[in-house]
Amino acid sequence: MAEAKKRYYRKNVELFVLLNKMKLWPARSGQLHGIREIDLAGKYITITTHCGKSMRLYNSRNSRAARWLRNKWALKPCKQCKVPEWKLEKYSKTMFDSHYGSDLVHKE
Repeated sequence: MAEAKKRYYRKNVELFVLLNKMKLWPARSGQLHGIREIDLAGKYITITTHCGKSMRLYNSRNSRAARWLRNKWALKPCKQCKVPEWKLEKYSKTMFDSHYGSDLVHKE
């Protein structure tokens, strides 16, 4: 397979658009869960992972999850979610910059 190209996104984007693009959730345990379903309701997000966990989150730019995704602090994939290797490689090649890259805006 060809080498995955680097992707650049803006650093300070809303959590919803970041999760919707990545389809990965960084748990506090350091595991990456695959996202099955994501819904935006006002200022809150409801996500369901592939391993059946469901949670309601505040749509924040500076949340723990947004920081962990940008800084790549969660690296172990969840064994129950079975995150594919190509998705982990794509995530590892993703860069975040405050002055360069796609804005990732939410379109309703």
